[in-house]
Amino acid sequence: MAVREDALGSGAPRGAVRSGDSRRVAALIEYDGTDFAGWQSQNHVLSVQDAVEAAIGFVAGHPSTVICAGRTDAGVHAVGQVVHFDTTAIRTTRAWVLGANTRLPPTIALQWAGEVSPGFHARHAAVRRVYRYYILNRSARSALQRTRSAWIHRPLDAAIMHDAAQVLIGEHDFSAFRSIECQSKTPVRRIQRIDVQRDADIVLLEIEANAYLHHMVRNIVGTLIEVQDQPDPPAAMRRILFGGERAQAGMTAPAAGLYLWRVDYPAAYGIPTPAGRFW
Repeated sequence: MAVREDALGSGAPRGAVRSGDSRRVAALIEYDGTDFAGWQSQNHVLSVQDAVEAAIGFVAGHPSTVICAGRTDAGVHAVGQVVHFDTTAIRTTRAWVLGANTRLPPTIALQWAGEVSPGFHARHAAVRRVYRYYILNRSARSALQRTRSAWIHRPLDAAIMHDAAQVLIGEHDFSAFRSIECQSKTPVRRIQRIDVQRDADIVLLEIEANAYLHHMVRNIVGTLIEVQDQPDPPAAMRRILFGGERAQAGMTAPAAGLYLWRVDYPAAYGIPTPAGRFW
């Protein structure tokens, strides 16, 4: 769908109404992170943030800074990334979504947008964030899922991995699962739920927490893959967690398997959540 321009100029869609009052808009975004250097804008590299800000700015008719719920790394995907931005433009949900999507690459798509209260903040208002990690667990690699899941050819026992993962539930110092580049002021996080299950050739990990350290989910996945071979995987996981040494934990699992799946907010904000599988 082509977006026509009128006398408002600056790329604003036809029929748009300008207002001097700033308003806050939230949006739900899906993206394939394969070709991007992560969410955050950086010099001389392609970021999801740059693409989204350019598209939103086109629809709004003025530059917009877009704040996200969680800054994903290079190669990491999102099904339910939530963002907010401030604008003086008045647009319908349909205009924001369809207009922005005409300016975005095929690997990024708005799924919803709507005006929210001025107090809403995509990052600070989040109650919890849910990530999923997909492992293709079979002897042969996949041509179609090579950038959408991690391929592990040796057999994995999802039930054993699940049992070991339960050690991580609660509020802990997660230094053992923190990357050296992590800039968080504290390594303490609270995991509310973590599940590992198998569906045919896919081993799926889903984790729910208030927030995460840099590479935390990928380091947990890599560690679960390794401790499943220990005589007592939960005990091994416990030693790693309370030892607090990154060197004692497992590998950093590939970025391709990780998805920011959902971000939850108080119901009063009216932010929708994605549901279901996508392949």
